[in-house]
Amino acid sequence: MKKQLLALALAALTALAGCSAPAAAESPGLQRYEASFLTLFDTVTTIVGYADSEETFRAEAQALHDDLLEYHQLFDIYNDYPGVTNLKVVNDRAGAEPVKVDGRIMDLLLFCRTLWKGTDGRVDVTLGSVLSLWHDARTAGIDDPEHAALPNADALRAAAEHTGFDAVVLDEAASTVAFTDPALRLDVGAVAKGYAVERVCENAPDGLLVSVGGNVRATGPKPVGDSPWVVGVRDPDGGGEDYLHTLTVETGSVVTSGDYQRYYTVNGVRYHHIIDPDTLFPAGYWRSVTILCTDSGLADGLSTALYTLDQAAGQALLDRYGAEAMWLDAQGQEFFSPGFSRSIRT
Repeated sequence: MKKQLLALALAALTALAGCSAPAAAESPGLQRYEASFLTLFDTVTTIVGYADSEETFRAEAQALHDDLLEYHQLFDIYNDYPGVTNLKVVNDRAGAEPVKVDGRIMDLLLFCRTLWKGTDGRVDVTLGSVLSLWHDARTAGIDDPEHAALPNADALRAAAEHTGFDAVVLDEAASTVAFTDPALRLDVGAVAKGYAVERVCENAPDGLLVSVGGNVRATGPKPVGDSPWVVGVRDPDGGGEDYLHTLTVETGSVVTSGDYQRYYTVNGVRYHHIIDPDTLFPAGYWRSVTILCTDSGLADGLSTALYTLDQAAGQALLDRYGAEAMWLDAQGQEFFSPGFSRSIRT
């Protein structure tokens, strides 16, 4: 595997911008460092931490990058990699015969099946046939805005006939995946980044802040004064450094799903990428949903689930999983679960 550290800087990026501690708070011998990568999960990855030297931090950041890269390749549904049996291979072959997979894929799919049941199908990685129609339409619309179009409604309904975890056979003993419906396809976009971040951070040094496309995970408070990290909740109508709130986080995750992240426009109407499994169209309840949760994979899934539910139904899921949330509606009104405000800094 080729190792490549793309950038090392002191200024924070994305959801971390403007949220660092002042230099005066730093302890002698520890300096703040940041590494940024553009090679993981088709988004910007940022790692922030403190170390006694650039070399020490660089080694820690490189190790995290390399672990995340393996997950990126394993969970990719679009690209092949030499010597890697990934989810693209599973989608290509599992309808014809069981496919032997890496244990990390098996663990992911077991997690996804449990979350599918626990959210009453709101987090459904078997929606790949439906999501691929939206992906193709969105890509074509971005490439040629004048001819942007919605997916065919009949095609969406036909694709929805080939979904559901009941058609996915997970043989843990043999570590194989098979589909009883050859037309079923997996798309783990609702959970893959957060799940990978959680697995990598389980063995990461304490006191780091890891952000993969806005899926933020703190491995412990800053080693400077044992103080919390500060993470921004982005304003959907602002720039990358405009925040609705900043949150304090010592450990655990902050994950946001929003209509500003991936979208295209058809006849003046914006269509984002978070699809309601009931309507097969982009969910229309919220502009964004932010989750606070100890587990990044669970937070990723819950942000998608709550985006497709009204507040009462979403709160019931939060209560089930012991998480907190902030909702933002189309009028700019903010709503909070009972414990969310304890983490608001500004």
